[in-house]
Amino acid sequence: MNRLAQESSPYLLQHRDNPVDWYPWGDEAFAEARRRDVPVLLSVGYSTCHWCHVMAHESFEDAQTAAQMNRDFVNVKVDREERPDVDAVYMTATQALTGQGGWPMTVFLTPDREPFYAGTYFPPQEGYGLPSFRRVLASIADVWVNRRGQALENAQALTAHLKDLGQPRGSAGGLPDGALARAVEHLRRVFDETLGGFGDAPKFPAPTTLDFLLTQPAGRDMALHTLRAMGRGGIHDHLGGGFHRYSVDAQWLVPHFEKMLYDNAQLTRTLLRAHQLTGDEEFADLARRTLAYLEREMLSPTGGFYSAQDADTPTEHGGVEGLTFTWTPEEIREVLGGGADLALQYFNVTPDGNFRDPHRPEYGSRSVLHTPTSASALARDLGEDVGARLADLRARLLAARQARTQPGTDDKVLTSWNGLALAAFSDAARILGEPHHLDVARRNADFMHRELRLQGGTLRHSFKEGQARVEGLLEDHALYALGLVALFQAGGDLAHLRWARELWEITRRDFWDDAAGVFYATGGRAETLLTRQAPGFDSAVISDNAAAALLAVWMHRYFADEAARTIAERTVNAFAADLLAAASGFGGLWQAAAFLAAPHLELAIVGTPEDRAPLEREAARHYLPFMALTPAEEGGDLPVLEGRPGGGQAYLCLNHACRLPTRDPEGLAGQLREVTAGAVTPDRDAGS
Repeated sequence: MNRLAQESSPYLLQHRDNPVDWYPWGDEAFAEARRRDVPVLLSVGYSTCHWCHVMAHESFEDAQTAAQMNRDFVNVKVDREERPDVDAVYMTATQALTGQGGWPMTVFLTPDREPFYAGTYFPPQEGYGLPSFRRVLASIADVWVNRRGQALENAQALTAHLKDLGQPRGSAGGLPDGALARAVEHLRRVFDETLGGFGDAPKFPAPTTLDFLLTQPAGRDMALHTLRAMGRGGIHDHLGGGFHRYSVDAQWLVPHFEKMLYDNAQLTRTLLRAHQLTGDEEFADLARRTLAYLEREMLSPTGGFYSAQDADTPTEHGGVEGLTFTWTPEEIREVLGGGADLALQYFNVTPDGNFRDPHRPEYGSRSVLHTPTSASALARDLGEDVGARLADLRARLLAARQARTQPGTDDKVLTSWNGLALAAFSDAARILGEPHHLDVARRNADFMHRELRLQGGTLRHSFKEGQARVEGLLEDHALYALGLVALFQAGGDLAHLRWARELWEITRRDFWDDAAGVFYATGGRAETLLTRQAPGFDSAVISDNAAAALLAVWMHRYFADEAARTIAERTVNAFAADLLAAASGFGGLWQAAAFLAAPHLELAIVGTPEDRAPLEREAARHYLPFMALTPAEEGGDLPVLEGRPGGGQAYLCLNHACRLPTRDPEGLAGQLREVTAGAVTPDRDAGS
């Protein structure tokens, strides 16, 4: 075993038996590189990354390749989920050098941690238009010995470029009038009107963009069409619930099979909002089944959510992508007997199939389940109600699938992604009126408070095997605080909102740069890297600055914190040039801009949980994403609760003008209908 055997990250532990003399990220590795006078080979990936497994098997497990790596480099392995700060810096370098990014990421550094060459996957032989990995190793070693001056010059220039890229491109005037409408128009230009989604293959879920479009009446059709297409495509797990990472084609048909906590948590909230907006039970059902998957397969006994599940099914001779999730007609018939014909028709399972693992052709063609014909349309075609039969067939197929070998699970708990899950279960409890989801959310908050909150209130980033590790980042504090806001809105416990405020104060203290007008991803106590980054672009998860800006607006709405609102406005304006140049990828900041532009809407429902319940159920029927909902036992120290007695009364105010209190759900419904158009459609645009 190498040094990685002492780590807790599942990804690092996957490489502990490699013949490569791996180091974890840290000072020891770079000191050894200086002592030996060799470059550092930095390899970044994560445990459920399919191509990371491929490169590991082809190169890192190969004795000759490992000998070459050990002779000419100090080799460092990083889990990008455990160290997103390290990953972000060197991914920016990789994108700057190659024009693209992804994992596995391979970066060559000087002993001073400056990058001078980078790429992603390198094959063992020439292929995919790429040089072989061993050829790359030999070339870099030769450059270091014979042309080191050139390498150092490149490293210094690239490092300076990275520091420049880390600064947002602000706009003196901020976002102009009409900016939100312009963003919708831009997204319309890249929208696939037939298949849903944006651009061509591969297609990603992009929940932050969909959430923004739901707030804009002119953009809702794009979001709803995309959600329906995803729900019927193979990117959706039709048996187990939840969504795979992305679709390799434009039809949402064949997915990359890994499942991530962040995708499923974010998409659940999007689906719940779509259900609120339309009343369509298809969205509610997708949300419920996604939550059921998360609870069944991703929830630890202690209340924290695991990170991800692998794309590959382990077999005796190596992993096979999608083997657990795909089917042949014979397998369907073996499980269902006489019910097989209906399942084969509904799930589109054919002898020719639609998927084959190119690395394991011996497994042949298999079918990814998808349902282009809805159950209701199928019922019309067959002249009978098939809903109950399909539910039974789905349950039987899932039970059979659960008996198969399952993909591996990355069982570390990440604070930021748990914040997303906390918000999803909280929203489900409130919008669907299902108390069990609130129990899950509360258990998660109790676990995180007990295990990952340090004295003084700061959070750790990850938890594994009883240990909280890595200094908490901006994403941890902002995203978990947003989850606590959602939990307060669902359960009415003011302690959760106060905890969110505590995390906001830490966010402002440790990550806000008043001179630059942005939040930095790492705080002052974190390890010093080449540059501090201020992310505004949404990757798979809402960006750090967008999450912090949204949190700031909630703090203004609940606590009348004018300084927080100013910070949110400055954050959005700092990225104005980027937002105006490309709406795609900035859905989080566009949501913050829409929140700042929306009228000030607040609803306090005061009384015992029993007294509040009918009014809360009515409020949950209305799509009002920027409403400061305040359920509480009695008047408290929040401005919205001052002087307001309980007994089960609702107090609705728009732009500080209040309607008459009401105990009648129908009366509240009328008031909410009156304000809905003004509360969702901004009466002033953008965030000046």
